[in-house]
Amino acid sequence: MPKLWNETIEAHRGAVRDAVLDAAAALVAEHGLLSVTMSRIAQETGIGRATLYKYFPDVESVLTAWHERRVAGHLERLEAVRDRIADPDERLRAVLEAYALMSYERHEHHGSEMAALLHQGPGIAQAHQRLLGLVTELVTEGAAGGALRDDVPAGELAVYCLHSLGAAAGLPSKAAVRRLVAVTWAGLLPAVRSADRTPAGAEEEPSHEHGRHRGRRHGH
Repeated sequence: MPKLWNETIEAHRGAVRDAVLDAAAALVAEHGLLSVTMSRIAQETGIGRATLYKYFPDVESVLTAWHERRVAGHLERLEAVRDRIADPDERLRAVLEAYALMSYERHEHHGSEMAALLHQGPGIAQAHQRLLGLVTELVTEGAAGGALRDDVPAGELAVYCLHSLGAAAGLPSKAAVRRLVAVTWAGLLPAVRSADRTPAGAEEEPSHEHGRHRGRRHGH
């Protein structure tokens, strides 16, 4: 009986927490971050403010928990993209495009203080490491197969990808996002060695030089 009672209490707590975070998410989507207040959450959920404060001490803690849940959901989506594609190169590109589109779809306009708040906490730090590890692993696979460059450590290339594609949040269209993905992807490809290609204009130089010598021979 005590075990069943504890499970019931935990289920109730989880339901209350989810209801609060769902209400916060709806308010953010409809009216922006600054619209989220403890009063509005209590009104939207029907949870008394006294009960609400037992779960969250202030609105900042609500927003932090909401953001952590949202980031965790994004990571699960990226891992699902990875898991459904077999080819290593296609898998990495699909994950990068999905990440860029997630960045693009962030329509919230955060103030600097609010943005700093939402990127604090151990949950966000752990999520970032998990994301970085995911991309690093895929880059490592691509480099091992010869499709991606191996002259730069995979971890550094993963950081490059995430920073580059984070710029998708400021782009005007999905077409622009896909162009950004293509440019980012180009930076992952093996560099062509200078010895394997002839510099532009290299073949013309001997003929010009020959012309100058010929001109001197004819007194020009």
